[in-house]
Amino acid sequence: MAWRFLWFQLLRKAPSPLLLLSARSNLSSPQLFSPRNVLLSYLKSANSFDSCNCSIFARVLSSGSVNLVLSDGKPKFEIHEMDPLKKEKWKSKKRLKMQRKREKRKRKEANKRDPRRIGPKRKKKQKFSNAEARIKYKIEKAKVKEAFLVEKLKKYEVPQVQGPCPDEDNLTGEERFYMKKMAQKSSNYVPIGRRGVFGGVILNMHLHWKKHETVKVLCKPCKPGQVHEYAKELARLSGGVPIEIIGNDTIIFYRGKNYVQPEVMFPIDTLSKKRALEKSKYEQSLETVRRFISIAEKELELYYRHIALYGDPNTRNADFVYGSDRKNPPK
Repeated sequence: MAWRFLWFQLLRKAPSPLLLLSARSNLSSPQLFSPRNVLLSYLKSANSFDSCNCSIFARVLSSGSVNLVLSDGKPKFEIHEMDPLKKEKWKSKKRLKMQRKREKRKRKEANKRDPRRIGPKRKKKQKFSNAEARIKYKIEKAKVKEAFLVEKLKKYEVPQVQGPCPDEDNLTGEERFYMKKMAQKSSNYVPIGRRGVFGGVILNMHLHWKKHETVKVLCKPCKPGQVHEYAKELARLSGGVPIEIIGNDTIIFYRGKNYVQPEVMFPIDTLSKKRALEKSKYEQSLETVRRFISIAEKELELYYRHIALYGDPNTRNADFVYGSDRKNPPK
């Protein structure tokens, strides 16, 4: 196998004229013409101009190279190891992703050490002497935020203007029952979401009343009792007649017997869609702050009760509280 390997290397690497001359001069009969004899003849001829160690052919591999060297007239193989080439193209997706993550982490660490990235230090957490001071501090901060939110919500108050005059509620019981069934069977509805009642809701109601006598108003999310406030507000702005409130989130409105579609279907005294969303965010934040204040006040009250029963934990004697009765049992 070794002779075959050397023979193929010789055919690939060695020049053809030199191979033919060496074969003609050293091989007299055709019977001796074989890869082994040709190779030996070529090595003898090459030994004349390669007195020192020299490589005739080399094979470059992926992680090294193999050279055939003549040393004192004897062929030898030399192996030279090389660092594996970086094959970015043939990397798997997972390895490439991990490498990019490492590079990104290095860049972030370098940016942290950059003096231009250094900002002001964070404030240290305030330490309190006891639980009472900590709870009072939280309540004070929450009340400041509550006042700030109340001032913000004043900007979204709109003066009420008299809307369209609603028809008198002169419907009989049968008519109400018929309107209710007709509204439940139909699929037209108007949603009221977190924005509450704004101009777009009234506009949609008038558009539904163009082809339908009734419309359902779905209030989700809706707090308990809030659906009645929505019904009064919608009746004032749209001029419709509330037929019935189903559950805690559905109102059925009737447009009226003498309904005429108004020229301006978007009421003036309502908020736009964008401002209604901003108002709902402030209201949600205010509700959360007030709930936090009530919980903190209850916690402070429980703390005062605990002190009244067991005394201040910072000043009382632990042996007196836990071990006095055991040491001195009653006689």
